[in-house]
Amino acid sequence: MNDVQGTGSRQPFTVERRSGIDRRHNGKPNLQRMLFNGRRETIRRREDRRKAVYLDRYHKSLFGIIVLILLLSVTDAILTMLLISHGAVEVNPVMAFYIGVGPYTFLFVKYTLTSFGLVILVVFRNRFLRTLRVRAGTFLYVIMAAFIGVVSWQIFLINKVIV
Repeated sequence: MNDVQGTGSRQPFTVERRSGIDRRHNGKPNLQRMLFNGRRETIRRREDRRKAVYLDRYHKSLFGIIVLILLLSVTDAILTMLLISHGAVEVNPVMAFYIGVGPYTFLFVKYTLTSFGLVILVVFRNRFLRTLRVRAGTFLYVIMAAFIGVVSWQIFLINKVIV
């Protein structure tokens, strides 16, 4: 309630200032805003939780998970090359091709593919996958667990074969 023209009578303020256009409609990520001055760290509105919402800032634990996955990927590549030098065979045909090209090419391709996949998952981590009833970001933990399993298996094989 506002005092209109100093008359002392209180009348409701009825002028609608909103244009009716939802400014949140454009959900495309802006790379410049994301890298330098982002403000959105969480999804606040309930109706936005089932939509594809892109955030500008990310939690520190997400950075830790990504670094761990990348380290596990590089460890997997190094242990794979070590096992192959002792008679093992790469079962993934794509990676077997790059091992044949050379060890540095293999390591570069492995790291690049893992990094590219992680970038996609981080950007779409809040996307709710209705068929699986889970957010896309959950796959970061699945990938981390898979890499831990693969590296553990490779360490077991190295202890069995080499030592």
